Amino acid sequence: MTTEPAGTKEHIDLVDRYSAHNYHPLPVVISSAEGVWVTDVEGNRYLDMLAAYSALNFGHQHSDLVKAARDQLERLTLTSRAFHNDQMGPFLRDLAEMAGKDRALPMNTGAEAVETAIKSARKWGYKVKGVPDGRAKILVASGNFHGRTTTIISFSDDPGSRADFGPFTPGFVTVPYGDAAALEAAFDDEVVAFLVEPIQGEAGVIVPPDGYLRRARELCTERGALLIADEIQSGLGRTGTTFACEHEGVVPDVYVLGKALGGGILPLSAVVADDEVLGLFKPGEHGSTFGGNPLACAIGRTVIEILDTGEYQRNSAELGEWLIGTLRDRAIPTVELVRGKGLWVGIVLKAEAGTARAACERLMAEGVLAKDTHETTIRLAPPLCITKDELRWALDRIVPVLETAAA
Repeated sequence: MTTEPAGTKEHIDLVDRYSAHNYHPLPVVISSAEGVWVTDVEGNRYLDMLAAYSALNFGHQHSDLVKAARDQLERLTLTSRAFHNDQMGPFLRDLAEMAGKDRALPMNTGAEAVETAIKSARKWGYKVKGVPDGRAKILVASGNFHGRTTTIISFSDDPGSRADFGPFTPGFVTVPYGDAAALEAAFDDEVVAFLVEPIQGEAGVIVPPDGYLRRARELCTERGALLIADEIQSGLGRTGTTFACEHEGVVPDVYVLGKALGGGILPLSAVVADDEVLGLFKPGEHGSTFGGNPLACAIGRTVIEILDTGEYQRNSAELGEWLIGTLRDRAIPTVELVRGKGLWVGIVLKAEAGTARAACERLMAEGVLAKDTHETTIRLAPPLCITKDELRWALDRIVPVLETAAA
């Protein structure tokens, strides 16, 4: 019988030996967690300032979410879509009502939801707008991150995502993120949608200029195209509102949701839209064996109940304003700028400060887990249940590390 690996090195060596090397994680092996705190196999405790890229908005081991999962686990886990189950209908109703839409189509991962939105927009373009078959265009933004399927990387401008994976899927036109004039110029009669992150996450928590989303909404309405908001990372409380689009009073035609929708327990994603869009699908045209499974839907229903209280949105808004303001007021010499909204922050380092990866490794040594992106940016996205005292504890470690980032 093979014995279980004992320590950090042994676990990391196993992954290095048996996994494709498609990630470069920090050298920590987590074995348990609760709330905003995680513990590694050596017994070291860390404050989680990433929350699994916003999948853990409600914290680790949230009691209501764990109970929902356990209760459903003892009853029914999967039927496939060949049969109905007693959790999917109530979940879809509650999700549609929360988003103010007619319907929702459940999937598993965020990338699956984006693929679903792309197919939905193209079908709408042909059936409703009347675009000639095979001619539909979808506008996308530079610096975007929507997933890593072949179709999605076809409209990425990240060389690391695209190299050696072509040929790519046609039908996408890229415009500069945040540039409303460029967006307007890109529209023609074959454009069926504009797919956009209200705030770009992987690019480094980039908040567009005020009025950008409002103008995008106006242009899509004027030119007869769908506004698709990818709220996989920005949605469900992360930025201080249920949806990041709310900051500009914008309602998209299509929401793309994921990550926190599964409560940090199971993959769960969805596209939410009105009948005009999702009502076009016919049996057999799209689906997933695990999409809408009762275990994930039971958790998703509880996520919606948690969001309905507004508690996590308020905490994100209030503590996020304090965190961003505090980081900016410190005027840390190694920091170029601090971006963010709610409890979602990008700290951009100056060139002479060293890499964001090196800074994150030093933060780990101080008991704070964060993650770098694009070499110069540190992302902070703690679970939304974090307290001000816990944020102060984190800042007492983050600021000294930043002040000597190049050392």
